[in-house]
Amino acid sequence: MSTLSPVAKPAPTPIIKPLLRRPTLIRKRNDTEDERPSSPGKRPKVSFDSHVEVRMLGDWDNEKAPQLIQEEVRRALEQHALGDNSGYNQLKDVYAAKSKAEDEPSTTTLRNYTQALLGNVSSLNRSCSGLVQVILESQWLGRQNDYFTLYVRFLANLVSAQGVFLVDVLRMLVGNFAAAPPSSGRMPDSPVVPRSQIYLRVHRALQYLLQLIPSASSILSSVLTNAFPHQTDSKRAHATYVQNILRILTYAPELQAEALALITERLVKIDVQVQVDLEDLAEDVGDGLVQRIPRIRNEFAEDVDNSESSDDESVFSDDTGSEETQRTRDITRNVEKMDTILDLLFAYYSQLIPVASTDSRFGALDILLSQFVNIILPTHRSRHTQFLLFHFSQLSPTFIDTFVGTCVQFAFDKVQPAIMRQAAAAYLASFVARGAHVPSNIVRDVFAFIGAELERLRSAHEPTCRGPDLRRYSTFYSLVQALLYIFCFRWRDLQHSPEDSSVDSQSEDDEDQDLPAIYAIGKGHCWRSGVKDTLSTNIFCKLNPLKICSPAIVTEFARIANHLGVVYVFHLLETNKRVRLSQFAGSSTSRSSLGYSQPERETALSARRDNESYLLLDGFFPFDPYHLPISKRWISDDYREWRGVPGLDDQDEGRGIRGEDEEDDEESEAEEDTETDDTKES
Repeated sequence: MSTLSPVAKPAPTPIIKPLLRRPTLIRKRNDTEDERPSSPGKRPKVSFDSHVEVRMLGDWDNEKAPQLIQEEVRRALEQHALGDNSGYNQLKDVYAAKSKAEDEPSTTTLRNYTQALLGNVSSLNRSCSGLVQVILESQWLGRQNDYFTLYVRFLANLVSAQGVFLVDVLRMLVGNFAAAPPSSGRMPDSPVVPRSQIYLRVHRALQYLLQLIPSASSILSSVLTNAFPHQTDSKRAHATYVQNILRILTYAPELQAEALALITERLVKIDVQVQVDLEDLAEDVGDGLVQRIPRIRNEFAEDVDNSESSDDESVFSDDTGSEETQRTRDITRNVEKMDTILDLLFAYYSQLIPVASTDSRFGALDILLSQFVNIILPTHRSRHTQFLLFHFSQLSPTFIDTFVGTCVQFAFDKVQPAIMRQAAAAYLASFVARGAHVPSNIVRDVFAFIGAELERLRSAHEPTCRGPDLRRYSTFYSLVQALLYIFCFRWRDLQHSPEDSSVDSQSEDDEDQDLPAIYAIGKGHCWRSGVKDTLSTNIFCKLNPLKICSPAIVTEFARIANHLGVVYVFHLLETNKRVRLSQFAGSSTSRSSLGYSQPERETALSARRDNESYLLLDGFFPFDPYHLPISKRWISDDYREWRGVPGLDDQDEGRGIRGEDEEDDEESEAEEDTETDDTKES
C-alpha cells in the first residue's frame, strides 16, 4: 500500500529590501522641536557673530614649509641650467613684488626663500644675473632685524662664491648712501626703521664685506666716485653722501686719501661754478645784483633744511625777470651745498688733526697738501675750498712753514707752467698777508725769498726787454704783485720794532757800522735791510711792473709807500697812463718766446673791456674774505682783516685793497644801521 508523502509547501518568497533608501522629507522629531514659532508663516531670523575675523586668503598667506621651498629653489635652478625658466621666473617674482602691493610676499616667505638660496649660492653663476639683480633691488633695509642679518649673510656668501657680483653688490650698498626715501623703512609686516638706522644697516653690511674681502676696497673707491651726486642734485643728497663717505673712513682708513680727494674735487667744481655764474650775472644783469648775493646767501643759510622752500622768492626784488630769478636761486643753492660740505670737512679734519698722534697729524696735513697741489692749485677761480688749508696750516708753526714752503717751491720752479707759478705766488702772498697766526719772521723770510727770485728774473729779462709784456714776463709780474700785496698788509712786520732781537744779537764790534745798513729810516719808520731796495729796484726797472699789476693793488701800494716814506711812485703812474700795452703784447718776439703761433685777434670779451684791462695781471687773491655763513666759524680766529695805516686812513678806516665782500659787508651793516635808526624814529 503506497504511502502518499505530503506535498511540500513552497518556501516563502523573501522580501528584498532596497540597498539604498529613497530620500524622504519626513524626519523624526525630537523633544526639542516641540516648540514651534509663534507665527508659522514666518521664517526664523539668522544672526552672525560680529566678532568673527574675516580674512581674504592671498597667494602668500598659505606659507610653504621651508623644506618644500628649499626643494623648489633647488629644482628651479637646476631646470634653469637646462633651459627651463618657469621655476626660475617664479623665483624672480618672489623678490620683484613691490612694497605694499597686493601680491607682496611676507617677510617670513622672503626669509624662507633667502635661506634656500643661501644653501644654493654656488649655483648662482653668471647665468643667474637676472635673479641676483632682482634680489639686490628688493626691499631689505626696512624689514625685521633677523631678515636683515640673513640678507647680509647671503650677500657675503654670494660675493665669496661668485666674485663676479662684487661690483653689483657694492654699487647697491653705496646707492643707499644718498638721501634714502622714508618709504624704504616702512614695511607692512615690520616695525618702522628710521633713516639713521637704515644708513647704519648699510654701513654694517659694507663693513662686513670689507672685512671678509679686503681687496674690495679698491673696487669700492671707484664705486664711490661713480655714485657721487651730480652737481645739480639737492643739498640734502650731497650732505648725506659726504657724511656717509666720512663714516666709511672710520672702518676703511685705507680709503682716506682717495675719498677725501673725491670730496674736494667735487667741492671745487661747485665752488668754481658759483664764481662763473656770478660773473655771468655781472655781465648780463649788472653789478647791483651780484653785490646782493652775499646778503642773500646769509638769509638762505639760516635754515639749510629749507633751502628749496617757496620763501626763496621773497628775497629777490620783483623787477627781476623769471630767468634771472631762477639763475640767482641756482647760485644760492650751490652756495648752500658748498657751505654744508665745507662745514662737514672742517669738522672731520678738526677731529683728525688736533687730537691725533704726531704721525697722524702730519699724515692729515699731507693729504691736504696733496689735494692743494693736485686739485686746488691748478683750478682757476676756486674761492672757498682752499680755506681748509688756510685754517689747518695755522695750527702750528711747523704746518705754517710746510705750506709756505710748498707755495714757494711751485712759485719758483722753472719746470712748472707759468699759470701754476702765478697761482702759487698768489696763494703765497694771500696766505702770508691774511694769516693771523703767520709770525713776523715768516713774513720777512718770504719777502726776502721773493726779492731774491725777482733779482734773478730781472737780471735775465731786462737786457732784452722792450717794454711791459704780461705774456712774456708773467712770472716776474706775479711775484712783484705778491710783494706789493704782502707789503700793504704786513708792512709793520717789515720794519724795526723794539722787540726785534736781531739788534741785540749783534756783536759790539760791528754794531755801529752795520746799523745804517740794517735799517733805512723814512718818515720815522726804520725798515729792515733790503726792503726799500727790493721795492725800488723792481718797480723802476724796464719791465715796468706797475703797468701790468692789478690797478687796485698798485694804487693802494702807492698811497701806503708814499705815506711811510718807502718809495714814491705817483710820477711813474702818471707816465704809465700814456703807455700802450698792445704795442708790446703784439710783438712777434713775445709771441714766439711763449709759443703762441696764432695771431692776436679781438674776441667779444676783450672788445668789451676798456683801457687794455685784458693785458693786465689778474688781481685775484685766493684768501679774500670768507663769508659762507655756516662754515665761517672755523676761520674767524685765523683771519687778518684789513687794517688802515695810521695817519692815512684815520678818517676812512679800511679803505684800500679790501675784497669786494669786505666792502659789501660794510655797506650791508650801514644799511642795517640806517634801517634800525629809521625804525626807532618811527
